[in-house]
Amino acid sequence: MSIRRTALVALMGSMVFAVVAVVHGHAAEPLLQPRAKAAADQGAEIAALKAEIERIKGMLPDQSHVMKDVAYHFSNLWFAGQAQNWPLAAFYLNETRSHLRWAVRVRPTRRTSAGDIDLAAILDGMDRSLLTTLQQAIDAKDAAAFATAYTNTLTGCYACHQASEKPYLRPHVPDAPEGRMIELVPAGR
Repeated sequence: MSIRRTALVALMGSMVFAVVAVVHGHAAEPLLQPRAKAAADQGAEIAALKAEIERIKGMLPDQSHVMKDVAYHFSNLWFAGQAQNWPLAAFYLNETRSHLRWAVRVRPTRRTSAGDIDLAAILDGMDRSLLTTLQQAIDAKDAAAFATAYTNTLTGCYACHQASEKPYLRPHVPDAPEGRMIELVPAGR
C-alpha cells in the first residue's frame, strides 16, 4: 500500500469516527489534541481533589477540641490514682498520651510573637520525662510518687501553655472527675 493510500485510509477512518461520535450524541472532540485533553482532565481532577481536601479539613476537630479530651483523661487519671486503681490510672495515662499526640498532629507548631514553637518537640520532651515519671509511679503503685509526678506534669503543661502565649490556660489538680460514669475505685474494695 502506498503512503498516499495509507494516509487517505487513516483520514477516512478519522472522519468516520467523528461522524459516529456526532450521531451518537458525543461531542466531536479534536482528534489531534489528546495531550491537551489529558492535561485539562488532570487539571480538573487536581482541582476536584483540592476541593475535597478543603471539605474534609472543615470536618476535622481543632486543637482545642482535642485538648478537651486530654483534660478529660488527665482529670480522671488523678482520681484513678487517688483511688489507687492502678490499671485504670495506666489506662487514663495512655489515653492522655494518645490524645496529646493527636493534638500535636492537628497543630504541630504554634505561632507566637517570638516565632513558631515546635509542639511536637515539647511533647516529646514531656513524654520522655514527666509522663514517663508518672508512668513509673503508676507501675510502682506508689501513691505519693504519683501525686508528685501528677502535679509536676501539670507544671509542665502550664509551661507549654505559657510558651504558646496562652498563660490563661492554667491547669490545676481537679476537684471532681470529668467522667462520672466510670467507677474509679478498684473492684472488690
